[in-house]
Amino acid sequence: MIMITMNATRIPLALLLVLSAPAAAQAPAPPTTEAQAAALKELIASSPRSQRKAMPLEIQVPSPDWNTDYISSTVSAKDGTVYVLHRNLKFDPIVAIDRKGVILRSWGKGLYENPHSIRLDQEGNVWTVDSRSSVVLKFTPQGKQLLRFEIGEIPAGGTRGAADITFAPGGRIFIADGYGNARILEYDGQGRRVNQWGSAGTGPGQFHLPHGLTYLNGMIYVADRQNGRIQWFTLEGKYVGEWNHLGKTFSITAAPDGNLWISTHPRNVVNEAPGWVVNVERATGKILSYIESPGLHSAHADSAGNVLSDPGRGNLNRVVWFRNF
Repeated sequence: MIMITMNATRIPLALLLVLSAPAAAQAPAPPTTEAQAAALKELIASSPRSQRKAMPLEIQVPSPDWNTDYISSTVSAKDGTVYVLHRNLKFDPIVAIDRKGVILRSWGKGLYENPHSIRLDQEGNVWTVDSRSSVVLKFTPQGKQLLRFEIGEIPAGGTRGAADITFAPGGRIFIADGYGNARILEYDGQGRRVNQWGSAGTGPGQFHLPHGLTYLNGMIYVADRQNGRIQWFTLEGKYVGEWNHLGKTFSITAAPDGNLWISTHPRNVVNEAPGWVVNVERATGKILSYIESPGLHSAHADSAGNVLSDPGRGNLNRVVWFRNF
């Protein structure tokens, strides 16, 4: 049976996902099994399918040789602008498009090594995380750079660093430093580190590639990707609980209804395999609905309850809206 853990008290639910590997410095994740994959597929199949319809938004390319290559992350602003972060470093990696896919502006060429995540803060500023350089950048919506800081401390011999960023009230910034390290970092609005927590392993408060995170209702929810679970913490880093029945979660975002959207698939498939964008009840971890999706690296829920996703590897020059009708 699935175990939801809250402050070391185990509460049985319905399925069995065993996370039993010993802790080690970025040690291999707990073993994946066909039974685990089958259990997740069964859970998805028994859950409601979302009524949202897939609406690809094609970017109107400015020239025949222009393309996005891999789209790593995408987010939408309150005014409807969609910000796309892609990895074709021959062009500006940040592209702002309108509802018809027209490029409004772009920027960032020469600033990135491996663009990984793009998010908006409460004021609408644009933040990005580079997972190779482990550099965080803040821009105005028009592309003026406001802040730059380096996470640093990439382990010796490592080539990857931070993965994602989220924002809490009072100007608090939280970063998933997942590639190479296994920790969550807190920064202030000036880019100064004020706190950190986590270590490599499989126990409560430990991580194996914390790949995404989001703030919701006073908690930080972390997609502990290679451990196949979601953990949540107080803003001071105290472990509160976890779900281990939702697969290999890549991204996690707060929804306007107070619940969560995640992108996930079974832990025994390659990262590029398709999966599901899933609406999860915050209080229980119950799947409220799901959407089949080729892209899992990024998910964002707008104020109207629509969900925006990357298109998946090999699908260039577009993002995908899953819209309510």
